[in-house]
Amino acid sequence: MKLVVFSHKLVWKSDSSAIGYATDGGFVFHMKALSELFDETTIVVPFSPVPKPNGEVPFIGHNIRIVPLENIDAVKGNRKLKFPIWLLKNSGTILSLINKADAVHVPIPSDMGTIPMVLANMMSKPLYVRHCGNWFIQATKAEKFWKWFMEKYAGGKNVMLATGGAATPPSARNKNIDWIFSTSLTTEELDALKGSEHVIYNNSPKLIIACRQEKEKGVDTVLAAMHLLKSRYPDITLDVLGDGEYIPQLIDIAEKLGLSQQVIFHKKVGHDRVIELMRAADIFTYPTRASEGFPKVVLEAMASGLPVITNPVSVLPQLLSTGGGILLKHDTAQELANSIEHMILNPEEYKQMQQKAQDIVKQFSLENWRDTIGTH
Repeated sequence: MKLVVFSHKLVWKSDSSAIGYATDGGFVFHMKALSELFDETTIVVPFSPVPKPNGEVPFIGHNIRIVPLENIDAVKGNRKLKFPIWLLKNSGTILSLINKADAVHVPIPSDMGTIPMVLANMMSKPLYVRHCGNWFIQATKAEKFWKWFMEKYAGGKNVMLATGGAATPPSARNKNIDWIFSTSLTTEELDALKGSEHVIYNNSPKLIIACRQEKEKGVDTVLAAMHLLKSRYPDITLDVLGDGEYIPQLIDIAEKLGLSQQVIFHKKVGHDRVIELMRAADIFTYPTRASEGFPKVVLEAMASGLPVITNPVSVLPQLLSTGGGILLKHDTAQELANSIEHMILNPEEYKQMQQKAQDIVKQFSLENWRDTIGTH
């Protein structure tokens, strides 16, 4: 059976890859896992002529090939005006690939995936749609369309999965839509991380956060909490992982709060380096206010034995339901500071949180992700 995937994920040429291409983030791991369900997997993605080596992950998998298309974002001009021209240039390739495939997969939100999704449905191709945003929030016309489409067409040969989790199914209108989690960790990695222990030495907590650096992710709240704790815990530190438009402002905030020597901005790093830094940390602070789907980085932190402090957003209350961290009652720096100090002053409870964090992530392996999709 042949699968074709249409994604907005940017790729570039790489000598490190057996098939010649690489990208960043968890996309490669998902594609490798999916490819194991099919005889052939073709991945259609935008191409960058300039490599981005920071955090590069080479493509691997079973009988995978990449079909690179022009990156619409690299063309000057208004995106809404550029898209019809881009589509006209690439429609022949898109239609041909859909026609030759036995099944079509599109992760959304993505305009790169929307047109193939509609075309595949019109051509009666088995369709697998994975909604990767926050299923409960549709602010734009596009977001409302994606949810409408999934609720209308889920069922039969169309598999529609919403990234996230809750006690009830995603849709009351169409019971054929199910939840799916997101992960970047194999069973082997989870086993290797099992038993990782962290001790907050000399009351000097090592905090860490990893995400796209935007204001809604709450790194400014972590810095403010550190400022509140600094007089009692002068050696408190923070590792900030991830790139983003908010980094210059965060550097400025850290400087104004007198924290420049205690905060390291690593920017974008690879998966292995993320795990390495997490294993060296004590607490994963994630006071996000963003519209989250299923943040893989929280699983990575919990698998590394890190208790998590976060807001009750999206699936995060479910992940911490067994006690693998602390859910903030109020989105304030003082509340976060109090939670950090609680872990410092209660080492036995902190140790229990580590164990509970690692216990719950056992069910979230890439193999389980693959097999859940394969069952559908």
